[in-house]
Amino acid sequence: MPQIGWLEILAIVIIAILVLGPKEFPIALKKIGSYFGKLKNTISSFQREVNSVSEDIDLDKDIDNSKKDRKDNNKKNNE
Repeated sequence: MPQIGWLEILAIVIIAILVLGPKEFPIALKKIGSYFGKLKNTISSFQREVNSVSEDIDLDKDIDNSKKDRKDNNKKNNE
């Protein structure tokens, strides 16, 4: 994966200032930051949902396993 160094970041910032202008550049940074914040919140929400579903599945498996164990114990006790 390519790595971006400080020199490349500086070049991008200088080009962005030249293209957008010094007045529009901070506004653009705020918009980009808000988009990244929304993206981060969406991803974390999705991760929470996936974890919740996986925990529910694990609980269902545990319940099924405990039911099987009880049946097996009942069969052993009846023999």
